[in-house]
Amino acid sequence: MDYTEEIIASMDSRRRARFINSLSGFKSANLIGTLDKEGNENLSIVSSVFHLGANPALMGFIIRPASVERHTLDNILETKAYSINSVCTDFIASAHQTSARYSKCVSEFEAVGLTPFYKGKKGPFVLESSIKIWLELVSHQTLEVNSTELIIGEIKLVMVNEGAVMPDGFIDIEALDVATVSGLDSYHMTQRIGRLNYAKPGHRLFPLTREGEPSSWKAIGLKNEQGEVE
Repeated sequence: MDYTEEIIASMDSRRRARFINSLSGFKSANLIGTLDKEGNENLSIVSSVFHLGANPALMGFIIRPASVERHTLDNILETKAYSINSVCTDFIASAHQTSARYSKCVSEFEAVGLTPFYKGKKGPFVLESSIKIWLELVSHQTLEVNSTELIIGEIKLVMVNEGAVMPDGFIDIEALDVATVSGLDSYHMTQRIGRLNYAKPGHRLFPLTREGEPSSWKAIGLKNEQGEVE
């Protein structure tokens, strides 16, 4: 079926939101941890975190327009810092529950049964998360196109199991039991197909091991450019 602009516009708002949110495919699922100036903790699930640059190390995410209270945004603008924590497969339900509209005086950590964790003056992180990132705010923009808010932070600390970090810097996300999300409410486990070398014009592609070393197509279950398993 072809979904024209008119058909999409005619959908009720909830169906349209689910439909459009599903189009971009699998997205990372993360929990944003913040504090207000009084030290009250807040935790919110987002699926809009993205890589922005490696030098300086920047990440961004999008917050909905100001049609509802946005404690996460308010806290970030107050304190200029926040954490990003991966959602793992063993606490998906708790992570999803943070999307409920709790009052500002309620800690989502306590409400959903997750554990706040602090590293010196940095936090709150999610103790149960396998990737914990601390960022300081560098840019806040309201996007003219739809009034969503773009938050850009510079990475100041990363906590991750060293065994998942390969010699070439690649992080084996799958080994950390990190979940992914599609649409607004569908959570998934992943299965890696394989790694490939850096692509250059006129140079042949070849597969890499998890550690970043040359491998055979057969070893990682891939077919070469001719559709053959070598």
